[in-house]
Amino acid sequence: MDSEGKELTKEYVKMMTDMILLCATLALSLFFWSLSLTVSTYYGTLQPVSPWRWLFSILIPLVVTIRALKRRSLDSSGALGALLVGFVLTMANYSFFSSLLAFFITSSRLTRWGGAQKKKIDADYKEGGQRNWIQVFCNGGVPTELALLYMIEVGPGEIPVDFGKQYSASWMCLSLLGALACSTGDTWASEVGPVLSQSQPKLITTWKDVPAGTNGGVTSVGLVASFLGGLVVGGAYFVTQMLFVSDLHLANPQWPIIMYGGVAGLLGSMLDSFLGAHMQYSGFDSSIGKVVSYESATTRWICGKPILDNNAVNLFSSVLIALILPGLAWGVWPQ
Repeated sequence: MDSEGKELTKEYVKMMTDMILLCATLALSLFFWSLSLTVSTYYGTLQPVSPWRWLFSILIPLVVTIRALKRRSLDSSGALGALLVGFVLTMANYSFFSSLLAFFITSSRLTRWGGAQKKKIDADYKEGGQRNWIQVFCNGGVPTELALLYMIEVGPGEIPVDFGKQYSASWMCLSLLGALACSTGDTWASEVGPVLSQSQPKLITTWKDVPAGTNGGVTSVGLVASFLGGLVVGGAYFVTQMLFVSDLHLANPQWPIIMYGGVAGLLGSMLDSFLGAHMQYSGFDSSIGKVVSYESATTRWICGKPILDNNAVNLFSSVLIALILPGLAWGVWPQ
């Protein structure tokens, strides 16, 4: 009877916690809505944001982050960073949020997949792939800045990608999508390649065989996975556009968004490998039989210099893709 009472008490506490959290979220969303109404009264050019948008932008990222924290996909600092990134992207554009969600869910699941195989080749392997605030902002920092610029340009809301009518906003949309697809493609390649590839990785700069786990090493399986990862993010963006944008029939075709995501994933992964081959130290430590990122008496140099770590390489890759790829897309986007 005591055990049943404890179980009921536990369930009651959980239910009350969820209720308090929901009430706090409602109160916070109503406060921000009232604030936006007040600001729009004094500044006529600003449009008030719907209370439902405030609620969705606070509640959904909060629920996703709490779940990720419980599953140990994020640590406490990573959860705080993810809350900020999720809130800004959701408030700006639901398509941004769906792309972010596609990246986070698929990457978290793939990180947990094939752990036994990854542990054999990765000296820094961490069970569950728990991400901290640095990793969150290296992958989500560029999209967050672009989402803020997007809101300054057109305000919160969904618009079609149409360079003829909304050049700057369309450029920002594709830039943000490219950054997320780049991070997704790199993660998919890193997580799928070591598990499924039957061939030895090749260094992207010399195309010579290197040990598994070498920075800059690529496989055909990994490259295909990076393209598919980008496709998933682009597909999430496209589906959200179809659901929330009412005047798509008046804009340019939106289906290239999916292919754009795939290309961004593939090119981002290759760029990440190129930077890693040059700016990350890789050496084979004979004492543990694995590739490591430090120099020691038992380590044989493979490639790269100890200039950047993996997080910095991820950040630089997403910045470059975000800057370059939208301009190339503008030149070939169907009218």
